[in-house]
Amino acid sequence: MDIKRFISAIAQIVEEKGISEEKVLEGIEKALGSAYKKDYGKKGQIIRAKVSLKTGKAEFWQIKQVVDKKMIYSEEELAKGEQKEEKIKFNPERHILIKEAKKIKPKIKVGEELKLKLKPKERFGRIAAQTAKQVILQEVREAQKETLFQEYKEKEGEIISGIVQRESGNNVYFDIGKTQGILPPEEQIIGEEYRGGKRFRLYVLKVEQTPKGPLIFLSRIYPKMVSKLFEIEVPEISSGQVEIKSIAREPGSRTKIAVTSKDERVDPIGAVVGQRGTRVMAVTSELGGEKIDVIEWFKDPEKFVANSLSPAKVLEVKLLSKNKAQVFVPKDQLSLAIGKDGQNVRLAARLTGWKIDVVSKENEMEGEKT
Repeated sequence: MDIKRFISAIAQIVEEKGISEEKVLEGIEKALGSAYKKDYGKKGQIIRAKVSLKTGKAEFWQIKQVVDKKMIYSEEELAKGEQKEEKIKFNPERHILIKEAKKIKPKIKVGEELKLKLKPKERFGRIAAQTAKQVILQEVREAQKETLFQEYKEKEGEIISGIVQRESGNNVYFDIGKTQGILPPEEQIIGEEYRGGKRFRLYVLKVEQTPKGPLIFLSRIYPKMVSKLFEIEVPEISSGQVEIKSIAREPGSRTKIAVTSKDERVDPIGAVVGQRGTRVMAVTSELGGEKIDVIEWFKDPEKFVANSLSPAKVLEVKLLSKNKAQVFVPKDQLSLAIGKDGQNVRLAARLTGWKIDVVSKENEMEGEKT
């Protein structure tokens, strides 16, 4: 193995794969240290290497621990087989007495390591070279895994694009660029079809490191996916002029989103809905036709609760104890306020944090609760 050519090849891998040079260097140095010891060293030695990817040069040192006589087993103790954690069996290949060490490095102390420079070697035997290559390739693979993990870990909580690759069991696997992402069944929108080759936007739920590499878990149902999609579609949200205060979602069916403006000149609902509804329709389309109600958030809970029942018209809101609110609506608005299977009032309650009792004004004794 020619060291210069070998290191040059590794440097090329580092550049092509975009992985950490430090990680790969660590592996190279470990491997070259082992190779040097195998071909030129002695049993018990600790050999370390220092490599420069730029120059293609490698330097080698033998490492010895500095000890004093108190730390070493006597021949008598060894003969008796006495074991003490604080003592060592002296090995001249691994240890050096403080008296001798100071002759080489005067300021060195007991417990420190003494580095003894070795004669550089340009070539190693076949077995040593194979061992070094295996170690380095493993280090390259590990470095790639770590780089990939860090890249996608930074994308947690963000939206990415993916193409359906395959289904395995109930999981759907997506091509998300440099690796695969997993959409588990509990994160899928019920009724949504994941045909091979179809592109989806996905929420990066969490990223975990495993021995085989990073696992990227995706979601199509996470509530924040809606807010992230609006950040993409609505410049006023990404710039901070409009803020999303809360979201209540039943994936694939309906979402309520409460927004407010930090700029008096900007209408929060108008900004989010867009001209002729283009912005909200873009998000709806991305979510497979999921209906989205955009309402204005108010600090005043009475106004906020009233708005949350949109599109129903509210006549009056009474705030009761224990976060309960009684909401009065015209009789012809009662079914709209409650919604099919109670969905509208249920989402309104989750959006506001209030337990809502919807009552028709004409008959206050007949109410519906969530």
